[in-house]
Amino acid sequence: MVVGASLAGLRAAEALRDEGFTGELTVIGDEPHEPYDRPPLSKAVLAGRLSPDHIGLPRVRDIDARWLLGTPATGLDVPGHRVELADGRWVAYDRLLIATGTRARPWPGRAGGGLEGVHTLRTREDAERLRGALAAGPSRVLVIGAGFTGGEVASTCRELGIAVTVTQRGAVPLASALGGVIGRAVADWYREAGVDLRPNATVHALEGDPSGRLRRAVLADGTAVDAEVAVVATGALANTEWLTGSGLSADHRGVVSDDGCRAVATDGRPVGEVFVAGDVARRPHPLFPGELLRLDHWDNAVAQARTAAHNITHGPGGRRVHQPLPAFWSHQFGRYLKSIGLPGVADQVVVAQGALDQRRFVAAYGLKGRLVAAVAVDSPRVLDGYAALIEARAPFPPLLGATDGPAHLEPVDAAFPGRDAGGAPDHDIRTPVNGELS
Repeated sequence: MVVGASLAGLRAAEALRDEGFTGELTVIGDEPHEPYDRPPLSKAVLAGRLSPDHIGLPRVRDIDARWLLGTPATGLDVPGHRVELADGRWVAYDRLLIATGTRARPWPGRAGGGLEGVHTLRTREDAERLRGALAAGPSRVLVIGAGFTGGEVASTCRELGIAVTVTQRGAVPLASALGGVIGRAVADWYREAGVDLRPNATVHALEGDPSGRLRRAVLADGTAVDAEVAVVATGALANTEWLTGSGLSADHRGVVSDDGCRAVATDGRPVGEVFVAGDVARRPHPLFPGELLRLDHWDNAVAQARTAAHNITHGPGGRRVHQPLPAFWSHQFGRYLKSIGLPGVADQVVVAQGALDQRRFVAAYGLKGRLVAAVAVDSPRVLDGYAALIEARAPFPPLLGATDGPAHLEPVDAAFPGRDAGGAPDHDIRTPVNGELS
């Protein structure tokens, strides 16, 4: 049984058949649609270049599955090997894959979340509603949050000629994902595109007119922003509520798994018949010991689904460890950004190629003298070399000899928010929801 008709869920089902599984296969999904591709939602769909009817995920093969769509799972009985559905049914399984992903964090109802004109962006329906709101020609759109989703929405608004204000709790966009140094360069992209970027700004409440339509946002400093459309892009919550009482180690951050994609119980033991893949999984990685990673990335969802399918169909002797390097990408304000490794654990960063004030650059990230990540802007092809260095645990700063690099590499503090006195993250590592919306 696969719970989650998602990218990870579909690719895992296909991989199960590829691995030789010939038994009954059931796919359960809370949305009424078969699995679809989420990356276009914040880009081509929102801009009107692509219809939501044309974003279904291509099928690699016929999986011969029973589909239970539009029927959320509401409970899990691990000892009894069965899943409860919202309609009251219980469905039995021999092996279970959890691929329920995440959802957009909503704006509180008490602070105006129920007003007409307030949107999140995660599903097909979200994109259709927001696209309709943008097509109506609002005088200004407010985007709350300058992460990857917020940046892509703001970029699309400017592409459509719509005025946009972006509020950001921190000093620069993408600070929690890429650090303050690269975040300052990203802030320049916003301003060059004509975005009204408000750093260090918190929205206190959204206010509407007597008919219940959004009219303005009141910030914590008492100022107001007039807007008819607001997009809340403040992060994601893992879809784990249905696992309450199951005995699995699961909360709003995700489901803990081991390095073979097996779910972990609250007592720390792996559960042999339950596996996890995709955005909902929190897992260890051999290159980043001591961290639990939740990666909201397209590539990770596919790779993890394949590892889970392999381990579901093989005994302990054929067990495979999931260890691909984290990777993600985003396209905003005319720039293509790609990352390899885990920037969020770094204590230092250096511009290894190009320059921050140019359109193209590569930033290398280090932790205690070891290369752990690289971020390329409009230079994606060079990252294969950096990936090899990261996997080889190469020293930082890297010795590249690049013709477009500075004569001397001078690392600086990566300026990530939320560090403790020793420079380490004060929580487990989770990369923010990014442009891939996997």
